[in-house]
Amino acid sequence: MQDTFLRGQPFAARLAFVFPRRHALGALACAALLAACGGNDDDGDSSAATPATATLAVLETTDLHFNVRSFDYFKLAEDKTYGFERTATLVRAARKEFANTLLVDNGDTIQGTALADYEATVSPIPCTQQLSMYKAMGALGFDAGTLGNHEFNYGLPFLNQVLGGGLEVDGVDDTKKCAGNGYPAVLANVYSSKTKKPLVQPYTVLERTLVAKSSDGKDVQLPIKIGVIGFTTPGIMNWDKRFLEGKVYTEGAVEAAQKYVPELRAKGAQLVVALLHGGLDASSYSPTMENPGLHLSKVPGIDAMVMGHQHSVFPDLSAKPAFTQAGVDNKAGTINGVPAVMASSWGKSLGVIQLALKWDGKAWSVDKAASKSELRNIQTKDAAGANVFVAADPAVAPLIESQHQAAINYVKTPIGNTDFRMSTLFADVGDPGAIQIVNQAQQAYVAAYIQANLPQYAQLPVLSVSAPFKSGFQGGKDFTDVAAGPLAIYNAADLYLYPNTVYAVKVNGADIKDWLEAAAKRFNQIDPAKAGEQALISTFPGYNFDMFTTADVQYEIDVTQPVGSRIKGLTYKGQPIDPAQEFVIATNNYRATSGKSFIPKLDGSATIWASPDANRDVVIEYVRKNPQVTRVANGAAKSWRFTQVTTAGDVVFSSGADALPVAQAAGLAGVSLLAADDGSGKGMAKYKIDLSK
Repeated sequence: MQDTFLRGQPFAARLAFVFPRRHALGALACAALLAACGGNDDDGDSSAATPATATLAVLETTDLHFNVRSFDYFKLAEDKTYGFERTATLVRAARKEFANTLLVDNGDTIQGTALADYEATVSPIPCTQQLSMYKAMGALGFDAGTLGNHEFNYGLPFLNQVLGGGLEVDGVDDTKKCAGNGYPAVLANVYSSKTKKPLVQPYTVLERTLVAKSSDGKDVQLPIKIGVIGFTTPGIMNWDKRFLEGKVYTEGAVEAAQKYVPELRAKGAQLVVALLHGGLDASSYSPTMENPGLHLSKVPGIDAMVMGHQHSVFPDLSAKPAFTQAGVDNKAGTINGVPAVMASSWGKSLGVIQLALKWDGKAWSVDKAASKSELRNIQTKDAAGANVFVAADPAVAPLIESQHQAAINYVKTPIGNTDFRMSTLFADVGDPGAIQIVNQAQQAYVAAYIQANLPQYAQLPVLSVSAPFKSGFQGGKDFTDVAAGPLAIYNAADLYLYPNTVYAVKVNGADIKDWLEAAAKRFNQIDPAKAGEQALISTFPGYNFDMFTTADVQYEIDVTQPVGSRIKGLTYKGQPIDPAQEFVIATNNYRATSGKSFIPKLDGSATIWASPDANRDVVIEYVRKNPQVTRVANGAAKSWRFTQVTTAGDVVFSSGADALPVAQAAGLAGVSLLAADDGSGKGMAKYKIDLSK
C-alpha cells in the first residue's frame, strides 16, 4: 500500500511521491519545512506545537461515465449541460479559492459513452496507453478514487489493464504492467476469490501538508495523514455475473468499514474520507444493500463521505429535495452528522466538502459542526433567467482529440434507414416508436438461439420486454430521438443506452402480470374527481418501465387504481393469459438478476440463457439484417393503453420541448401541449393527456 511504500523510502523520494503536483495541499512551501513534511511532530518546531485551524476542501466527481467532452455521441453535437472538461474548470477555481484541497473520483468512470465502448471493445487501447477518461483526469491530478459498478462492465482483464495491472484474480495476468489510471484506486468491499484479499487496495494513506492558521494568527504549515477508503455496490455480482462469478466476492460496506477504518486510524490517519459508490436508502441494512449511505455514515471514524451511483444530488436545497430520510440534513449538508456530498453525474457538478480542521499541537481532528457541504454546478442562471455554462477547461480536449474523432468516425458507420422519427419522448404515454425495434431484436436473437441450442424450451412462446432508458430524467435532451433518414451505429446506441447483455428468463402468465404491475409504478395514482392538476409520472425510473410492444400481448394500465392493481385485460393472442402458461422473456442481465422487486424469480433463478452479447450489439445487427426500418413494421405495435377514464382536472406530464408532432405522428390523439416550459429549468415542456380517449 502507498503508506507502506512511503515509510521505506529516503526523504527525497518521499517528497517526490507525496507531492507530485504543485497544487497538493500547500506543497510549494514543503522544502522549508523538512521536519513537518517528514511527519515528526516532536522535532522542535515550535509552530507545530501551537494550536491551529485549517480548512480542507474535499472535491468530488462521481458517475462521470466517460463524459470527457461536453459532447453527445448519439446526436454528434456539443451539449454544454455536462462534461468533465467543464467540471475541470470548477476544480481549478476551487484550488484557487482553497489553500488545501483533496480531489477524489467516486467511480462509474470508464463506461457510458461511445468513446468508452470504442476504447474498450471496438479498438481496444494498448497497455501502454491510458484511457481517454483517465488521461483527461490526469490533467487535474486526482488524489484518489474508487470503483463503481460500471468499472466491471468490460470484464476483469480490461479492468486490470486500465488500472495498471496487479489484480490477483483468476483469468487475469497480474504481472501485466500498464499505463494505469494515474491515481490510487481504493476498494474495500470486493475480494479476489483466488487470494481472499481485496481486489485492489482497500484504502490509501496520503501524507500531505496543510496550510493552517495558528492560534496567534500566523500562517503555518503542518503535516497530516489522510485516509481514503472506497466501497462499491454488491450488485456487481448480479449485473456482471458472467465476468465475476467465481472470481470475486463482495462484503457489505458497513462490515468492510468496520474492518478497515480502525486499520487506517492505527496507521496514523487523522482524517478518513469514505468514497461510497452508493447513495441513500431508508431500508434496514443488509450486506448486499445497493445504497447504504445512511448506515455507513454511522461507522465510527469516518469524517466525510462522498456518494454517487444514484445520479442525484446532495445536499439539495430545492423545495423538494431528493433525500429526506431520517438523519439527512440538506441544510447542514450532513448524513447522521457526517459532512457528505453527491455530485450528480456526467460532470454536471463538483461536490465540495469544506472540512473544518483543528490542530491541538499533536494531531488533527474534524469539527463536523463547522464543516460545510455544497454542490457547484456547471450550469447556472443569470439575472434574466437565462442559462449560463461554465467554460470548458482548454487543457482537456486536446489530450483526447484523436480518440474523440476516431469514435465519431466509428459511430457514423451506416447500418440502415428509418421512415419515421424514433423517439422515447412519449413512451410514457404509449408511443412504442423507439422501443419496438429493441424488443424485436431481442426476441429474434433469443428465439433463434433457443431453436438451435435449447430444444427443451423450443415449444415455449418467446416474448421481449424493454423500457424507455432515456425518459427525461436528465432534462429535455435526455430522450432517445432518432431522426427519420439514415441510421448509423450511433443511432442504435441511442436506442439502447446501456452495455447490458441479453438474458432469457422462463416465467408464467401470472409472473408476467406481476412484472407489468411492478412496471406500472411509473405512474402516480390519479383521482378522477380531483379538479386540480395531477402529475401522471411518479419518481419510479423510466428505465424500469418495462413494456411489451407486440400485437400478441395486450393489456391496459388503470392509473386510477393503487400500485399492484393496475393491469387489466391482459391477453395473449386474443385470449386471457393463462397464469400457468410458460413463456420465455428476452430481457437484459440487470433485470434478469436484480429484478426481485418485479417478481421474485428475477434473482437469476429464472434465467435459462445468459448470452455473451450486448443488447446494443444485438440491436445493431438486427438493423443491419433489416435495414429498412418503418413505422408500420417497427414502431406502431402498441401492447398497452391507459384504461379510459374522465378526469375533472388535467393529468399532466413533462417531455421535451417542441415535441407535440412526435405524439401526433404516433397517433396519440389525447396528448396536447399546456406550456412550452414546465418551469423545471431543464428544457422541458408541460403536456396534458386526456385519459378518456
